[in-house]
Amino acid sequence: MAGRGAHRARGGAGRGALILLLVLVVLAAGAFGLYRYATGASGPSRPVTVEIPAGATAADVGELLEGRDVIRSALAFRISARLRGYGSDIHAGPYVLTTNMTLSEVFDVLEDGPVAETVSLTVPEGLEVQQVATEAGQVLGLDPTVFRQAATSGSYVLEPYLPQGTETVEGFLFPKTYEFGPDGLDEMAVIDRLLAQFEAEAATLDWSRAGGLGMTPYEVVIVASLVEREARIPKDRPKIAAVIYNRLRESMPLQIDATIQYALPEDNRLLTEEDYELESPYNTYLHRGLPPTPIASPGLASLQAALDPAEADFRYFVVIDPETGRHAFAETYREFLRLKGEAGL
Repeated sequence: MAGRGAHRARGGAGRGALILLLVLVVLAAGAFGLYRYATGASGPSRPVTVEIPAGATAADVGELLEGRDVIRSALAFRISARLRGYGSDIHAGPYVLTTNMTLSEVFDVLEDGPVAETVSLTVPEGLEVQQVATEAGQVLGLDPTVFRQAATSGSYVLEPYLPQGTETVEGFLFPKTYEFGPDGLDEMAVIDRLLAQFEAEAATLDWSRAGGLGMTPYEVVIVASLVEREARIPKDRPKIAAVIYNRLRESMPLQIDATIQYALPEDNRLLTEEDYELESPYNTYLHRGLPPTPIASPGLASLQAALDPAEADFRYFVVIDPETGRHAFAETYREFLRLKGEAGL
């Protein structure tokens, strides 16, 4: 009897060891799978220039790269950096990377060291595609015609903001100062970079508000572009947005001069009586509703105003301080005429 008990004890211990081994195998497989995911990559590849500051540790660099969507995991980067012998000796400076790189690809770039120099491209708020193309041509040595053709090819999608089939990226070349490396630069890479910046900036806003305004995200960007071209001081932005939404709700023509200026073949700031009769879907004096596309690149403040307009019944606005561009706002046409008279218009 004692012998059979010992046999059962040994059998139980064997089964326990087997279960423990299986658990360890499962955990190891899971850890390996997690590691492969954390060090791997998938998704769209867009150019990213990352500036690594002097004295940055591997942990700092990992956080920076994860924050710019270059890698999936800052922790995996830190562990891999330690295994490769990196500490705080990663050379400071600009590195030209892309979104969604594997850790192996990132370390190959880091080992080559920073690029010798970068070129700054500043895209101010309110520029049109053709103006960005001209600026990119002058600063980066690109072909403005190729840039415009790519930007109006209808091949770019940025859901939910820029729907598939949209013919132009007008409104989505985000205004900002960008640093580009000197090598491997082309027109499409610059467009990709600016679109990626729009996506990153837009992610900080509450787009659920669009539905409550009766707008799609794309229509909100159109409104924001109108606000950008009309507003000159920050506090006017939500009020101008309110005017646009109020006029849309009442089927009033928007009557925004900037839409006609956009439709004209040349940048014509002083409109003539003939210009107001221009037959174009962008002429918001002749056609009700929004223009078919944005008319310029709005900045974050104008996007915010388009998503969160002032709670006011304004339907009119007029510049009353030409030096600052400050507007006055009115609910009625009579009040609007009074404000124009006071401004000497």
